[in-house]
Amino acid sequence: MPVLTAFILAAFVGYIGSWYLGFQEGNFALLLFLASAVTGLYWLAERFYFLPQRQRAVAALDAQATQRAAELTQMGIAHTETDLTEAKHRLIMQPWWLDWTAGLFPVIVTVFLLRSFLFEPFKIPSGSMIPTLLVGDLILVNKFTYGVRLPVINKKLTDGTPPQRGDVMVFRYPPKPSLDYIKRVVGVPGDEVAYLNKKLTINGQPLVTGAVPDYFEQDVMRYFPQFEETLGRKPHRLLNDPDRPSMVQGASDFPFRDNCRYSVEGVVCKVPAGHYFMMGDNRDNSLDSRYWGFVPDENIVGKAFLVWMNFTSPQRIGSFD
Repeated sequence: MPVLTAFILAAFVGYIGSWYLGFQEGNFALLLFLASAVTGLYWLAERFYFLPQRQRAVAALDAQATQRAAELTQMGIAHTETDLTEAKHRLIMQPWWLDWTAGLFPVIVTVFLLRSFLFEPFKIPSGSMIPTLLVGDLILVNKFTYGVRLPVINKKLTDGTPPQRGDVMVFRYPPKPSLDYIKRVVGVPGDEVAYLNKKLTINGQPLVTGAVPDYFEQDVMRYFPQFEETLGRKPHRLLNDPDRPSMVQGASDFPFRDNCRYSVEGVVCKVPAGHYFMMGDNRDNSLDSRYWGFVPDENIVGKAFLVWMNFTSPQRIGSFD
């Protein structure tokens, strides 16, 4: 068992190392699932086989000491009681290969269940959601609002509340589902979304937008025009770069592309059933549905709702829309 356990642990370390070094794409949900399954088997083996075996060894040691004392007393030999504490501790102690498997099972399975069915942490890697979310924000995503899903395969078990316009949603990037993206829901199934001349229209109704003070982006050391837009129940802020053209350049060939019409003014798309149209709040610096198409329901991960830490700007901690 020690050799087998060493091999299994080495396989996990090798997978994580090759993922970290970029030799392969990792799947953290799958990694947690496998770790939970493997450590769970060890935990069961420990609970029902290895621990009782060690307990029997301790009991046998006690019985031997009692029998030896009785024999000495019967022979009239004076003796002192032997301290067996250290010997019993060595017998009952978990070996390293159980400590690193069965001993970790409660922690691993707790993280797996919390991450799969309740809340999952993410780190914002890019500026596509500025000014709502900044690079380096550590956020929490609600995994049950849109329905409970099985981990790894992402199959929906319960319906939950459908995504609403204005929600900030994490989803699996349709061209490459191993990647997680975060954008704002702009169009729900059946909507006609038009983004022309940098103005957003839903089902023929222009969104209420008002100018607010310019936003200073520290990474590029310049100000950008900032607006407040009401999409859904609450307003949110967005950025527009006047130096960028309205035309969508480089749109890929995605499913239901025939639902979209591109022009020099922008794009108009009819959202198909079971899909969503997503856009970043940093409108001219966001690779979103304008370029790669619609997000199918099966790609949904959850609803982002909280910045729980930003190590360079702790004042950002709090909920957002």
